[in-house]
Amino acid sequence: MLPLLTLQWDHLMTGSYKSNTMARIIKSKRASKIDVEGSRRTPRKPTFTIQIDKKRVSHISAVIMLRRSDKRKDRVEISPEQLSDASTQAERLARTCGRPVRVLGWYHSHPHITVWPSHVDVQTQAMYQMMDDGFVGLIFSVFSEEASTKQGRIQVTCFQSINQSPEGEPPQYMRLEIPLHIVPSPRLSGPCLETLVQLPQILCQEELEAYSWTRQISDLDLLTRLHNGAVYTKSLCHIAEVVGGPLLQVLESRLSENKRKMMLLQKEREQLEQELKQLSIESS
Repeated sequence: MLPLLTLQWDHLMTGSYKSNTMARIIKSKRASKIDVEGSRRTPRKPTFTIQIDKKRVSHISAVIMLRRSDKRKDRVEISPEQLSDASTQAERLARTCGRPVRVLGWYHSHPHITVWPSHVDVQTQAMYQMMDDGFVGLIFSVFSEEASTKQGRIQVTCFQSINQSPEGEPPQYMRLEIPLHIVPSPRLSGPCLETLVQLPQILCQEELEAYSWTRQISDLDLLTRLHNGAVYTKSLCHIAEVVGGPLLQVLESRLSENKRKMMLLQKEREQLEQELKQLSIESS
């Protein structure tokens, strides 16, 4: 059965789900249609019957930012060491939250392009599903705009991979959309806040690694070294401008809003105490 995914908030997602097996794909040579939540359509290679079990739900409650091992624009790489460390962090979150937490999937962004996964994304997802058939992938399309209104938009899709090749033939994977529900949250949880704070730090560490690597080259002339230092400084300023500054503004806005709510709650408390005192006087 395929999972329903509930979202409360290249990287890993942690949370919990209600069953050990979330996804089950039934192969059938006679199958001629795909059935997803009652809707039917004819695929190119009709070899699957797929069912949705609404009772099996994944709840994503936190994300873990990872440092990029490959900074090319069309690559999202997660090393085995990072995956193992994410599992350790999930165990720590489980102790903090007092409920089961585990790594549920991975996510990355598609700046300026469509939200649909590329063939590399689909193959990467298939590799993760070999280790855990309940593993899911999320993609966020960002920095895009409507062609008619020129308004910015953010799109998200949740997917898994299925092998559409007959048995005995090389695998040919295709994406399979997973139902996704975004639940508004009135507060920012501690783990999510920690992740937001870590984002500028991770980006700065990546730039420092690249700059440190150039400094290990002994035969660079003075002009090249000055150029590399200027590029490093410019990169840090860019991170502060497009990541650190907006993040600080958002957190300050939340802090002001929380203070306002605290004042309202304090006034409500004082009012209730006065009403309670008045009631006790009248009763006596």
